[in-house]
Amino acid sequence: MSGAVAFVVSDLEKHYGSTTVLEGASVSIHQRTKVGFIGRNGAGKSTLIRLLLQQEEPDSGSITRANGLRVGYLEQHDAFTTEETAGAFLERHTGREEWRCGQLAHKLGLTPENLATPMGVLSGGYRTRVKLAAMLLADPDFLVLDEPTNFLDLTTVLLLQDFLADFRGGVLVVSHDREFLKATCDHTLHVERGGLTMYPGHIEEFFVWKTEQMAVARRTNAAVEAKRKHLQAFVDRFGAKASKATQAKSKAKAIERLKPISVANPLSTARINIPKAGGRPGYVIAAEKLDIGYPGHTIAGDVNVAIEKGDKVAIVGDNGQGKTTLLRTLAGDLDVLDGAVKLGNDSEISYYAQHVYQSLRPNDTVFEHLEASAPRDITRQQVLAMAGAMLFRGDDVEKPISVLSGGERARVSLAGLLLAKKPVLILDEPTNHLDFETVEALGAALKEFDGAVLFVSHDRTFVNMAATQIVEVDQGRVRRLPGSYADYVEQLQVRARKSSAPSKKSAGSDAPAKGKKQKAAAAAELTPKQLHAERRRRKNARQTAERKLRAVEARMAELEAQKVELHAAIAATPADRSLYTQLAEADAGLAAAEPEWLEWTTKLESLPV
Repeated sequence: MSGAVAFVVSDLEKHYGSTTVLEGASVSIHQRTKVGFIGRNGAGKSTLIRLLLQQEEPDSGSITRANGLRVGYLEQHDAFTTEETAGAFLERHTGREEWRCGQLAHKLGLTPENLATPMGVLSGGYRTRVKLAAMLLADPDFLVLDEPTNFLDLTTVLLLQDFLADFRGGVLVVSHDREFLKATCDHTLHVERGGLTMYPGHIEEFFVWKTEQMAVARRTNAAVEAKRKHLQAFVDRFGAKASKATQAKSKAKAIERLKPISVANPLSTARINIPKAGGRPGYVIAAEKLDIGYPGHTIAGDVNVAIEKGDKVAIVGDNGQGKTTLLRTLAGDLDVLDGAVKLGNDSEISYYAQHVYQSLRPNDTVFEHLEASAPRDITRQQVLAMAGAMLFRGDDVEKPISVLSGGERARVSLAGLLLAKKPVLILDEPTNHLDFETVEALGAALKEFDGAVLFVSHDRTFVNMAATQIVEVDQGRVRRLPGSYADYVEQLQVRARKSSAPSKKSAGSDAPAKGKKQKAAAAAELTPKQLHAERRRRKNARQTAERKLRAVEARMAELEAQKVELHAAIAATPADRSLYTQLAEADAGLAAAEPEWLEWTTKLESLPV
């Protein structure tokens, strides 16, 4: 279901001073393709998005955009005032009717109470839901989303995930949440070393394909090198003999024609080894009848939680429920309202706050910050090893903090915290601004850490890797949950879907009252027998449309699968021209099926239930 081309990027180049971000980058993005955009921090993801949105100009090359393309972009700035209600903002900002705003807001889990609440009172997660609703009310046919899941609670992430899965237009989404990309995107765009690669499959398939490509290239190069040596031996042995001169010359030309496949050295990957904290087994931190919150405002009460050495505890719950407040209180960064926080013998805490990297001293170098963070028994080599694990190698350790990106500063902060050798780590959103490789390296390292870890993260892959226990903060209560994190996510998804399901009582969930009255009047004019026949006719029409649509989608899915196989085959044997013919036939088949898919989709949407 690729559709017409939305963007064509041709030989794009973009430089910032002496740094080359994009070089010779080319790709086509189709209007109904859902693309997960991935790459290392600083590789050029946000740069390409700004170029696609015409917020910046390329240094060379071109970007062609389809005529009439309506692009929706999740605004990073706030277009609302803190005093206006969410509903008033949606109506003012989009120019849509109240019922239409309410209808779409309901799909994102916004209640009538939320819409009547001033924007300044809503939590960050609910503000983002409102901004998403404002973007979607513009009726875009292509969405561009840059890290939409950052700082969203899991309920909102799941609602957005379901919405994008059902969205009929195209999507380009940058995200470090692997589970989110798997659930929403059918293509993967990878940026590396200034170039762009589009893969017709989701992110897991892309990583498998990339590994296979490297293996194929290395096998091919080994075979080429072996053949070169064999031919060179013949030339060296017989090149001076007149009787063999012609053959030797032929062999020499054959050597010139043998070209290895260019294989770039793999980029460095973070490997994190956390120094052992040591200490005795038993509890390291406990909350006893603890009330948390702020003077005059209790967020959660009677909290009783004991954390033992080696526990890895994920703190979960919607935004605004008190996860950060709980972490800050346990870390001693916020005063206890009532009850007590007790530490075990020799239990010291390292605390990583959401924006801790913003408080780094700008004139310190990376090495100076890490050295100051480490205890005296940590050697210079260990400091450099931790810097290297966080991808600061060679001269990078001499960079001042002031020139680092947000992601680089986050890595410096984490590195310093992990070097401190304290037995309790309290981490609030440590995965924000980290790329896939670093997030997963951190998850693996925390799992092996001998101390205790309490953390908040909405990155599902990270939580699955690291957590051994789940504690939920919800509606003023803090409780340990039975089962795994996967069980919790499944239960939350069921709740989220129920909250956004159509409801007769939901504000804006119905069409305008005039349309309802007309339908009721028409139904009232039919006899019971006629009404039964009409319902049967509608049911048969829907079943026919659904059957036809499923058949078209199955055919298109088969063609998409063929394309994936053909791309892999072409990568393995690029000289086989018949594969390119088959690929063109698959593309033609998809193009021919698309109008039929659109026809039955439109038909089904127009039929009454």
